[in-house]
Amino acid sequence: MGDSSRFSVGILGFWCSLLVLIQTLQAHIGEYDDYLRERELMAKENLEKAYRANPEQIVNHYNEHAAKTMMGLNSTRRDMRGKKKNGGPCVASNPIDQCWRCDEYWEINRMKLADCALGFGHGTTGGKDGEFYVITDSSDDIHDPKPGTLRHAVIQTRPLWIIFQHSMVITPEQELLIMTNDKTIDGRGVKVHIAYGAGITIQFAKNIIIHNLRIHDTVACEGGTIKDGEGHAGVRTKSDGDGISIFGSTNVWIDHLSMYRCSDGLIDAIQGSSAITISNCHFTDHNDVMLFGAHDSYDLDEKMQITVALNHFGKGLVQRMPRSRFGFIHVVNNDYTHWLMYAIGGSSHPTYVSQGNRYSASSETVNKEVTKRDYSPESEWKNWNWITQGDQFDNGAFFVESGSSWVTKKYGGDVMLAYQPGKIAPLLTKDSGALNCIKGKAC
Repeated sequence: MGDSSRFSVGILGFWCSLLVLIQTLQAHIGEYDDYLRERELMAKENLEKAYRANPEQIVNHYNEHAAKTMMGLNSTRRDMRGKKKNGGPCVASNPIDQCWRCDEYWEINRMKLADCALGFGHGTTGGKDGEFYVITDSSDDIHDPKPGTLRHAVIQTRPLWIIFQHSMVITPEQELLIMTNDKTIDGRGVKVHIAYGAGITIQFAKNIIIHNLRIHDTVACEGGTIKDGEGHAGVRTKSDGDGISIFGSTNVWIDHLSMYRCSDGLIDAIQGSSAITISNCHFTDHNDVMLFGAHDSYDLDEKMQITVALNHFGKGLVQRMPRSRFGFIHVVNNDYTHWLMYAIGGSSHPTYVSQGNRYSASSETVNKEVTKRDYSPESEWKNWNWITQGDQFDNGAFFVESGSSWVTKKYGGDVMLAYQPGKIAPLLTKDSGALNCIKGKAC
């Protein structure tokens, strides 16, 4: 290949990369109108309000709840079981689940869930201040959503607690856009699958709970004009096929999902998203599991703060559990039983606080190192704060720490170290994924 050909290929590669970046920064918005510009400005204001200048306070708040749970569970000596008020067994085994799962009247008291988020998503209440909206129809119409469908529910302006009349498989024609605030999607009591079509996009929204769904086999879709509000339809470009994409959104809690085999990421959080908790999920059979931050040049992601807690990273996973470019990520009480390349990754100096996780290298053929730094020499990444406290390392797994040694004193891991949190991570996460809740019984 001659020099001119190489130059042409290089120029083509540059423009292709620039096009991908532009699409990413605009999150598949084909036309920015006044409505979307206003939503974006509000989202940036929400980011400023959600940002915690002292993130150690959130870390310590979670750890205090976790320590109380572990102390109680340790005293029972009965396979992590507590007691319900009526004396029967309660299977809730971690500080989030104990907030609601022992209530046999959970169906009547569904909105109790809104009091239960911990971590950076603490205080997310979803549709608690609204009425119930019952999904009766699994069909999807992107232009004129039918009442009783999920798309119709999420475009409503008012707060809503969305539940399902019966089990169903919903196949979105295009991205299922949540661009309104104060919504809960609650799949307890039935089996709801979001599958074989587009995934969920939470964009320029605030105060969203996604609970007890099965999201899998999502695909990239071509886009088009999609209704995304009661009085608005927007033009979208081609979507990536993420299971859940969080774009410019704050106060988001994702809990008890089963996710696998999505075309791109399982969960991506980008472009100024923060105050997020991802908990009690079961992830399997996927390459790029979670990406936090879309591009190294987007400095608003410096304010990204996310808790990844009580999840099971299971069979068939390769990398990004998560991978973050910027921000502060608390990875706590998770069970990592499979990765091929690495579990925790990053570039552009994210902070990772890893506490009370179990990292188990699944075989001799996988990379034993839990951590991976990209695109930076050791002379740079040695200053990034990546710490491990109370983690359990099995089958040769190891975590390469970096940053200042004094940082470990800020994050309160000592309050739960006595209970060997890494060792009991499999018990804390044993009910991860979508639950099979039965009406009239503790879930």
